[in-house]
Amino acid sequence: MRADRTRTSGVRRRALRIALISGLVPSSLTLVQCGQSPNPAALAASSQANVQVVAKTSPQVSDRHVASGDTFDDRFPAPQFGERFPSASESFLQRQMSDFSPKRAVQQQPPQQAPYKVASLAPQVPYQRPPRQDLTTLVSMKSSAFPYFGNNPASDTPFLNISKGDRRGHRSYSGPVFWQDETYNDSRVLVHVPEHFDVRKPGVIVVFFHGNGATLERDVRDRQLVPQQITASGANAVLLAPQMAVDAADSSAGKFWQPGGLKRFMDESADHLAQLTGDPNSARAFATMPIVIVGYSGGFLPTAWSLEVGGISDRVRGVVLLDAVYGEMDKFASWIESHRSDFFVSSYTHYTARRDHELMSTLRQKGISVSEDMDGPLRPGSVVFVETGDGITHRDYVNRAWTQYPLKDVLVKMSATPALAVTRVAAAASPTSSR
Repeated sequence: MRADRTRTSGVRRRALRIALISGLVPSSLTLVQCGQSPNPAALAASSQANVQVVAKTSPQVSDRHVASGDTFDDRFPAPQFGERFPSASESFLQRQMSDFSPKRAVQQQPPQQAPYKVASLAPQVPYQRPPRQDLTTLVSMKSSAFPYFGNNPASDTPFLNISKGDRRGHRSYSGPVFWQDETYNDSRVLVHVPEHFDVRKPGVIVVFFHGNGATLERDVRDRQLVPQQITASGANAVLLAPQMAVDAADSSAGKFWQPGGLKRFMDESADHLAQLTGDPNSARAFATMPIVIVGYSGGFLPTAWSLEVGGISDRVRGVVLLDAVYGEMDKFASWIESHRSDFFVSSYTHYTARRDHELMSTLRQKGISVSEDMDGPLRPGSVVFVETGDGITHRDYVNRAWTQYPLKDVLVKMSATPALAVTRVAAAASPTSSR
């Protein structure tokens, strides 16, 4: 009996071990798989098992899934429209797309400026007028030489003595006819104000009468460099150069033939100069400023008549003729004799030498001292005649006579003489380029 009990107890213990091993092994396998990625074969098998389970519980669904091949859409059906957007009868609040758009910021009115200015904490430099530059421009003036519809004082006949249909013209002394609408219709004046000019200081107005065959821009400004000579002199001076006969071999004086012609011209120019310099109150200063008349070549004629009948010969402080004594010697001699506190300079080539010698002789007979060089300063009452050599051409005479840039030289010599009322306010420098 004891032996039977021992065999029975051993069998039971073996049976218990087998049962425990059978239960623990599947559990350990399941725990190991929890840390690994799912096996595709296992997923497929699981999916097939799920189908079989659903088929057992719902035959209709089973038939549908089996027929469709168990696609992704079968497993994850898309929601119906009604599931996403409830109808109006439902209790959900209906919203429009605009409800989800970004809200616009409310525009605010710009703040009103305070009736005062906030002072700057940084030190402020006092206002300074911006630096000026040379001003060279063309201004139309009613009192300029042309157009002119009066008489020619030499013949006391109408200046426009030729007509062709509606056109009127002038037959010159040498024979050619110049038409009014082409040659005698430009009323412009070349005005030049140097950057250093100061109307508050003693100054001078230079009136330049150009010669034959010239225009203000091409010749006076760009070729003869008259504005640049004014600036380079350093003198407190401005320039007025009226257009005479346009690019023609004609010396007609136009309105400067008329009594008071120069006075009217200077009165009108005073207003223009005041506007151009930016100080309307300076018109009075320009209206009384001394004048220097410069006549080149054919410019002798308006120069002589301006001295004779211009109406303001007492304002003229000096006269400069550049190879220009072609006639009217009596008018020049009369002005020199009656204005002994002013200066007269005539520089000449062989073209005008005979008439210059004749004028010198006339003055000496009147007891007026005449100098024949420009080496010294210009003093009140100076009368100077300067002959230039054969290498000096008439065409280039405004640029080179007894010296390079003779107009500049005259103004420099004037500035060295306080009695001539011209202040030199800038260092002289040779002009290098046209403006």
